[in-house]
Amino acid sequence: MPLSEYEQRVLDDLERDLGSDPKLKSAMTRSRGTAGRFVVAVVGVVVGLGVVLAGVMTKVWLIGIGGFALMITIVLWALLGPTASVGGTKRVVKGPGKGTRKGPAKGRQGFMTRLEERFERRRERGDL
Repeated sequence: MPLSEYEQRVLDDLERDLGSDPKLKSAMTRSRGTAGRFVVAVVGVVVGLGVVLAGVMTKVWLIGIGGFALMITIVLWALLGPTASVGGTKRVVKGPGKGTRKGPAKGRQGFMTRLEERFERRRERGDL
């Protein structure tokens, strides 16, 4: 079923807004260096496994523990390492009678705020 003119116009507006939202764009793009981190992690795990096997073959348990610790450290570094920030810090905003909620940092409008304002303007104009 084809979209009505109004629905097509709203869809076009949403597409335009989504394309110009910097926070969404940065959240949807992969941060640089992620592939490199995982390659280093795989190499580190293989080296750590080799150290564990060397410790088992030489019957020196400290070498085996060191290899295991190396593997765990490399995996944690790859998974929990710093990530690129997604622009704009959040602050807690007190609403009357609503407790606390997260809102955009002062001076920056969020995507939903802009969307709500546009919806209100359309409703006032009678486009709905």
